[in-house]
Amino acid sequence: MTSTAATTGQEANRPTTIGGVVGAPSAARAAQLVRRAAGGQDSAPVESRAPFTGLPTATLPQATDAEVRRVFGEAREAQRAWAALPARERQHVLTRLHDLILRRQDEILDLIQLEAGKSRIDAFDEVSATALVAGYYGKHSAKLLAPKRVAGVIPFLTKAGQLRHPKGVVGVISPWNYPLALTSMDVFPALAAGNAVVQKPDNQTALSALWLHELAEEAGLPAGVWRIVLGRGSQIGDALVAESDYLCFTGSTPTGKDLAGKVAPRLTGFSLELGGKNPMIVLPDASAGRAATGAVTACFSSAGQLCVSVERIYVHESIREEFTKAFVAKTEALRLGGELGYGADMGSLTSESQLRSVAAHVEDARSKGATVLTGGRARPDLGPLFYEPTVLADVTPDMRLYAEETFGPVVSIYPYTDVEDAIALANETEYGLNASVFTGDSSAGWAVAARLKAGTVNVNEGYAATFGTVALPMGGMKDSGYGRRNGAEGLLKYTEVQSIAQQRGLRLRPPRLVPPRLWARGMTSGLRFLRRIR
Repeated sequence: MTSTAATTGQEANRPTTIGGVVGAPSAARAAQLVRRAAGGQDSAPVESRAPFTGLPTATLPQATDAEVRRVFGEAREAQRAWAALPARERQHVLTRLHDLILRRQDEILDLIQLEAGKSRIDAFDEVSATALVAGYYGKHSAKLLAPKRVAGVIPFLTKAGQLRHPKGVVGVISPWNYPLALTSMDVFPALAAGNAVVQKPDNQTALSALWLHELAEEAGLPAGVWRIVLGRGSQIGDALVAESDYLCFTGSTPTGKDLAGKVAPRLTGFSLELGGKNPMIVLPDASAGRAATGAVTACFSSAGQLCVSVERIYVHESIREEFTKAFVAKTEALRLGGELGYGADMGSLTSESQLRSVAAHVEDARSKGATVLTGGRARPDLGPLFYEPTVLADVTPDMRLYAEETFGPVVSIYPYTDVEDAIALANETEYGLNASVFTGDSSAGWAVAARLKAGTVNVNEGYAATFGTVALPMGGMKDSGYGRRNGAEGLLKYTEVQSIAQQRGLRLRPPRLVPPRLWARGMTSGLRFLRRIR
């Protein structure tokens, strides 16, 4: 792997501000964003640190249980007026927000790099995804939410239709790995549906969520409709569950299952996006070079800290050697670095716990006989949390990373000779979030994709084709989650559907002087007739 310096050329003359990162937003700007978070008077603050340097970035107030409950009460008051607005007016806020995000992207690119340790191109993926989500719901939400007429039980005499009402106040618990994109995918449709939102972003990447919150209010979102609370799940998680009219969580499978158990007795809805151990299948007719190029992005974007990134590659024996050689060469050509700019291809891991987990998985595999084809070591010379993109072979089921999610820049290559075996191996996991297929035959790729047990499958792409197509629902099967975000489902899940029917003329029970048996015979003939005309 090549590396880039932490500061280069013209950037070396830019003043160092927060986190010891050259060109980062000022400490005053960070403090301004933090003031947008609610609560924090009665709980010890938390200090976040920049992954590139390990130095402090912000002091974050931590809300208490009581403060969170108060915020929910205030959000309920604000929600009533917001829900009373026509859906088209609400979606206009998102249209304006779309333009603001693209116009002001430089600042948020800096913040995402500062907080998450991403390369700038990976940070831009978040900007583009967020703009796409705002644009989609800014265009389509009013139509999706509009009242709908349906055929009544008796033509011309039964008028029937359905309405969509907002749930109320939606609780959103967001992860640290994609602080901008995942905030938008959960918060924007909830707002478009007429709900208020109380969001708890992860402390590590709270500034990015707070920045988006600031822009939303600049775009015309009324104050109080979207509230942000900062805090530890152990301290405020119960309040979020108890007060939410719908709960949306992205994170680990064990935590998701625990939250689902707590929500269930309240009979309120929830959606969960959880872990993954995502496979890629390279079919024998695929171009080894193109597949290798796609695999690099699929495996190492955001240093592999992406719920839909690939951790298992199944390559047909006929092209395994060619693919592996190309993939290793392209992996070794990646530039690692921690500057604010487009000089690096891959940044660092985000936390010490992630670094320990990745290193433990690799060392466990190495000690049990896995072959490290490239990478396999930390790079403290670049920064405290850098780890080389790593490719392994000869991985066996007794190794932890064979089945456990690594969530880092580590991938294993497995050969196969029969496509049926590859499909079976890809599905042999408790997870089912994302998968990909590389092939020279699009029909064959689609056919294989349809047999993979994953919520999203990409053909000749790792994850971005489904991730960026906001009209498609996104979510997991099996232990990878429950419910979907994006698309119509990602909006309508935040609503309660109400059915209304108005009857006129003919009654749906026999008139007083008509014998019930005769009425039933007449209705039977009518039902047969209705089936023919419908």
